Amino acid sequence: MSAVWKAARSAVRRRRLQTVVIALVVLLSTATMVIAMGLLDSASRPFDRAFDKQRGAHAVAAFDLDKVSADQVSATARRSGVEAHAGPFDQTSVSLAPGSVSFLPGPLTVVGRGEAGGSVDRVHVWNGRWATKPGEIVVNQTPPFSGGAPFPLGGKVVTPQGTKLTIVGYAYTMSRTADAWVTPEQMKALHPTARQMMYRFSSASTEADVAQGIGQATAGLPKGSLVATQSYLTIKKDVASGPGVYVPFLMVFGVLGVIVAVMIVANVISGAVVSGFRHIGVLKSLGFTPRQVVGVYLLMVSLPAVLGCALGAVGGVLATDPLLTSAFQGTGMDLSGVAVSWWVPVAALVGMPLLVVLAAALPALRAHRLSAAEAISAGSAPHRGRALWIQRRLGGSSLPRSVSLGLGLPFARPARTAMTLVAVLLGVTTATFATGLASTVNEFGKAGDHTSGAQLIVQPGQPQFGETAPKLDDPQTEKVLRSLKGTESVTVDVHVPVSITSSKKVVAEFWRGDTSARDFRDQIVKGHWIEGPGQVAASTAFLRDRGLQIGDRLTMEVGGKPARVTVVASLMSQRDLLYADWRALSALDVDVTKLNSRFQYLVQVSPGTNIAQYTDAVRAADPGLYARPNSDSSTFEASVISLSVVLTLMLVTVAGLGVFNTVVLNTRERRRDLATLQSLGMTPRQVIGMTVTSMAAVGAIGGVLGLPLGVLAHRAIMPIAGEAAKVDLPARMLDVWHAPVLLLLGLAGITIAVLGAFFPARSTTRMATAEALRSE
Repeated sequence: MSAVWKAARSAVRRRRLQTVVIALVVLLSTATMVIAMGLLDSASRPFDRAFDKQRGAHAVAAFDLDKVSADQVSATARRSGVEAHAGPFDQTSVSLAPGSVSFLPGPLTVVGRGEAGGSVDRVHVWNGRWATKPGEIVVNQTPPFSGGAPFPLGGKVVTPQGTKLTIVGYAYTMSRTADAWVTPEQMKALHPTARQMMYRFSSASTEADVAQGIGQATAGLPKGSLVATQSYLTIKKDVASGPGVYVPFLMVFGVLGVIVAVMIVANVISGAVVSGFRHIGVLKSLGFTPRQVVGVYLLMVSLPAVLGCALGAVGGVLATDPLLTSAFQGTGMDLSGVAVSWWVPVAALVGMPLLVVLAAALPALRAHRLSAAEAISAGSAPHRGRALWIQRRLGGSSLPRSVSLGLGLPFARPARTAMTLVAVLLGVTTATFATGLASTVNEFGKAGDHTSGAQLIVQPGQPQFGETAPKLDDPQTEKVLRSLKGTESVTVDVHVPVSITSSKKVVAEFWRGDTSARDFRDQIVKGHWIEGPGQVAASTAFLRDRGLQIGDRLTMEVGGKPARVTVVASLMSQRDLLYADWRALSALDVDVTKLNSRFQYLVQVSPGTNIAQYTDAVRAADPGLYARPNSDSSTFEASVISLSVVLTLMLVTVAGLGVFNTVVLNTRERRRDLATLQSLGMTPRQVIGMTVTSMAAVGAIGGVLGLPLGVLAHRAIMPIAGEAAKVDLPARMLDVWHAPVLLLLGLAGITIAVLGAFFPARSTTRMATAEALRSE
């Protein structure tokens, strides 16, 4: 064994270039796989850990106060299958009157609860304290990533009846059992409308288990007493949709990376065997058995593979952690606990070297079959070559001699050329897929934010947060903004909490002004844009959650006044929103200034307008108006695009290294042929041209084949990613391919091949002709 180890170690030192290529290929491929597997694993695991830590409720049930007593609700906790419970707690829905803090959309589901702990749903108070006396309220808000409170304590929640509640704490619960909590004594004054009960079941791994648990717990209660239920699995799916969006396309990168790595490693070791015939013969003549020779070559590949795999695993973990932080931000979890599982890098450290060994086994077995005499005589002796006939045929054409010779070279080693072709093909596929991905995500980011077409967002000040109250009312503000120099369009957007019959509350956005500047029509998945006050558009999330379709009619209550509306369009959005024309408010004769609404004015200025000077002009017109430049990029958009660019560069680099390795092997094997051509008058530039042409032909074929594969991968994967994000993509977001882009991507294969071939081809011209022609 020591002899095999010494021979392999010596081969690694002697073949430095080959060693570096293997290490880099495995490093980049391993990093890609760790990122993909890490996100796949983390789609649910952090939620499970945080949920168990809080003893989250498997099911939350709400009971009608008029149909069931507190004792009857308490008795449900003693039914078969119930492992633990909390409650009953009184609850009600509280609308927000003017004077309430602006960051709460309302109406709020408020629960009367004496303490944050308990056997089920241990609420985590991360800022302030729990409510201990009447007049206090704790608000359910997720902690910000940087720590600290997003809003100060002491803000007021004002009910329509005039009750004022002071915010004394911010808390969150993974079970999403309430929007806010007050003491049981305070709840009595708020007139509860339901009783809440929370359960943990002995079996709750599937929706069927949860439904069965709820059925057993509530069996025998009066008909109609159970008014609402919520399963933790629904929440789990919502949380998993964060990293779940990344997983589909990352798996594409990961699979491509592994295939490319296997192909290149097989190519490398095959070339090592061929170019090392003399070395094999020497080893066997020194007494190495065929198995020992195979061991030398497998070990020679495994050493740099293990090193590259270790570095790739570390790099993949470091790259995945910030992605997970971005994906889970805002879900209410402790982000310090969101990390890659230990098994992911371990699986990479075990699996990737094993793949490398399997890829190297077949060509290494060729060394097993060669006798010592056969291997030594093979050496680098001249041979006719399989490409000779094709090169002769091409030589009769009008092509330059270096080009005709180069076009025939790939046929000399068809297996090696095929593996190189696959590497280039997958590199082009990756670049094509990533280009389409970036285009779709860019469009998704713009469409997902209806403010993206505006350079500025102007909002009235909030006195409760120390801001100056505006002097101008809504119509006056719009008029002033339109009169300022440089204004091109102004769209008024007001967010109003509305009630939907037989459904949970929702925020509706009512629009007025230059709505065409917001490109709503480009965001329509199905249907048509609003044409009158009796029509609304809904986000795909709104329709999905309620099982609604285009054409369904809803009863929408705004400010206590009902309106029958028809859903005429679904818009691509992950948020639970309705979109309506301002005429709907006019038809209801509702004064939105008396609702807990939030105004904002989306201003688009003409090209060349100085944003800073325009902002100063807004403040000069009314010190109570706060204008801020709008940023239309999202964290998700930036993360996906930057990640796809990095992974594409990694895999394209790997493909380029495959070409590089092929050219190195070809030139080593054909040193005598190349030296003969140089001695006959071929210039170094012609030698480079011949070598680059041989790989350019492979690159052209790889580009032609890889382009449609990349387009097909994009068409297949993006709807899956949209499904993970719970959003439907308009057809236009998949039609991102244009002739100039396709032409450039078609040339990507040639670019990869030429760059990979140029440097080793140039080094070939520097060899001494006499030395190369010297007989072995």
